[in-house]
Amino acid sequence: MADHPSLVIAGEGIAYRLNPVTKLTLAGCALFLAFLIPGWWPPWVLFTALLVFARANSLLIPLGIRLLKIILPLAFFLFFIHGLFYHQTTTTIPLGGIDFSGEGLLFALQMTGRITAALAASLIFVMTTPTADLMLALSQRGTPAAITYIIGATLQLIPQLQARAAAIGDAQRARGMETDGSLYRRIRALLPLVIPLVLGSLVDVEERAIALEARAFRVKGPKSSLHELADPKSERLLCRLALIVTLAVLVIARWG
Repeated sequence: MADHPSLVIAGEGIAYRLNPVTKLTLAGCALFLAFLIPGWWPPWVLFTALLVFARANSLLIPLGIRLLKIILPLAFFLFFIHGLFYHQTTTTIPLGGIDFSGEGLLFALQMTGRITAALAASLIFVMTTPTADLMLALSQRGTPAAITYIIGATLQLIPQLQARAAAIGDAQRARGMETDGSLYRRIRALLPLVIPLVLGSLVDVEERAIALEARAFRVKGPKSSLHELADPKSERLLCRLALIVTLAVLVIARWG
C-alpha cells in the first residue's frame, strides 16, 4: 500500500520525540506571541529562536527553503505598499528616487516578522509530525473524533492535492497534451487538469466515509490502537507552563 503524501521530513531530534499535542501547543503559543506582542523586534527574536531550534533538529535548510518561497514575494509587496501608502507618515526615506514612508517600512518589517515567525513555527510542527500520530495523540487526549478527523484531513489536503495534480499532469503529458510553452497553452491545459482533480477529490470523500465507518468512527467509548504514543507528565507540565507564560506575556504586553 502506497504511503500517504506528507510534508513530514524524516529525521531525529527532540522535535521528533515530543508528543504531537505538545508540539501543537508550543506552535500555538508561538503563533499567539508572534501576532499579539507589540513592537517590530519581538517577532524577529522569536523567529531567531525557532531557527536555532530548527538547526538543532537538522531542519534549518528545508525550513529556510520553504520560508523563502513564501516570504520573499509577500515581503516585497508589504514593503512596497506600506512604504508608499502608509497613512501615518511623518518621516520619509528616499530609495531609488522614490520617497518611502519610514513608519510604513517599520510596520512592514513588523508584519513580515510576525508572518515569518508564525509560518516557521507551523512548518516545524508540520515537518516533524506525521498526521497519523497527531490524530492518535488527540484521540488519546480525549478529543472528539469529528475534530480529530477535521484536523487530520486539513493537514493531509495540500500534499494529497499536490500528489494527485502531479500524477494527472504526467498522465496528460503521456497522452500528448502540451502543458508547457506560452501562457495561452498553459491556460488551455488547465481545464483537463482541474476536472479530474475535482472528480478524484469527490471520489476520495466517499472512500473516506466508507473507511471511517469500517473503523467505527461513530462508536463512542475508548478505542485501542496497535501504536501507542508516549505522553510523559513532563511534557504535560511543559504545555501548561507554555500556556501560562504566553498568557502572562500577553497580559503584560496589553496592560503593562
